[in-house]
Amino acid sequence: MPSPEPTPESEPRSWAPLLAVCAGYFMVILDVTIINVAVPVIGRELAASLTGIQWITDGYTLVFAGFLLTGGALGDRLGNRRVFCCGVAVFTLASAACALAPSAPFLIGARLLEGLGAALIVPGSLALLQQAYPASAARARAFGLWGSMAGIAASAGPLLGGLLVSTAGWRWVFLINLPVGAACLALTLRHVAPSPRRTDRALDWPAQCAVVAAVALLTAALNEAGRRGWSDAAVLAGMGLAALAATAFVVRERLARSPALPLSLLRSRAMSGGAAIGLLFNFGFYGMIFTASLQFQHERGFSALGTGLALFPAVGMTMFASVLSARLTRRTGDRPLVVSGMLLAALGLAGWAVAGADAAYPLLVAPLMAVGFGTSFALTGSTATVMGAAPQAYSGAASALFNTTRQIGSATGVALGGSLLATATDYNTGLTISMAIGALAYLAAAALAWRCVPAKPGHRVS
Repeated sequence: MPSPEPTPESEPRSWAPLLAVCAGYFMVILDVTIINVAVPVIGRELAASLTGIQWITDGYTLVFAGFLLTGGALGDRLGNRRVFCCGVAVFTLASAACALAPSAPFLIGARLLEGLGAALIVPGSLALLQQAYPASAARARAFGLWGSMAGIAASAGPLLGGLLVSTAGWRWVFLINLPVGAACLALTLRHVAPSPRRTDRALDWPAQCAVVAAVALLTAALNEAGRRGWSDAAVLAGMGLAALAATAFVVRERLARSPALPLSLLRSRAMSGGAAIGLLFNFGFYGMIFTASLQFQHERGFSALGTGLALFPAVGMTMFASVLSARLTRRTGDRPLVVSGMLLAALGLAGWAVAGADAAYPLLVAPLMAVGFGTSFALTGSTATVMGAAPQAYSGAASALFNTTRQIGSATGVALGGSLLATATDYNTGLTISMAIGALAYLAAAALAWRCVPAKPGHRVS
């Protein structure tokens, strides 16, 4: 009697593709936050102006956020593995250039190139995981661990940066990417199967330019809002131009024969709702990390290393939450996990706001753990919702959309937190208001999840 055909659930799994993809994603997110503790030293050693220091930090984020959809479109057309590997190579070489930078302008240019490499890495990362793990259970675990990398990298950045700057010097903040990038490239080429290429689908360059302009202008305006204030003319002009560029993108996509992101995808409740949930929980999480980092250092006198350790309870929960949510999703579906995760994170930030910014640190450990756990617990389901709503041919574009909205959420959370800290009567008041707004964002994400995330495993929301 012939043996039964193996099903996707019963086929042996290799976690090498997950390790490869997560290594690339970890580098990208780490470089968003690790630079913060190093930039004062870099400014002194390279004699950088205040504007130069700002560009060392923000130039990377601008290019990264602006070119995500372009990276997704290139991955769908040329093959996600090929574009992912190109992104890792560009990112690693740019990191070497950053480490060897003789001047601030050179470092800024290398950081911009790093951002371009990051924009090629991230969209392909989710598409490659979806390709490598077709079985729903394995894919859920892969998405969960991928998502936990963001929280771990973002929160560990200040801790690792503080260690490197205080021991080996600021250039090691970039040199650490070289072995990680090389290992990521080797693992990807050896263990990740080539992706299908769809060269018949032309790149819609007018739409790509419009979305790059929209995201870059919006990110720049949000970054400046934290420093200049929300009513500043330059901030308002940037937001207005971003809205104009976004309108041009929508008009172009309606007319294009081969759109970069078909508008029919956005009419899917799961796709648009999942992207909005990503924006909201990144707003809450990264706003909390930013404002807490400043308050710990300015008001409590923590060092950069001490601040990283103080934020560790949020980091420590992310891996546990992602593994647990991946195991539970097969029985419960994604909706209960996303809703409960967002409610728990909202409770954490609300508890911090009620306790007050000057509460003893031990009282803040539980809120930090709740935010870290809740965000990571919900990320697996929201990622699966967005990726499950997209046809395979547009997996790169769906990943790019999800990560673009998350980057916008991060920039908005940081900008609003910075603005509140700058305009409130004191740091403690600004932090309390920021935590309360973050809690409301998590509550809004929970409400969206109840409406947009599939209720049962395998069920789709149109």
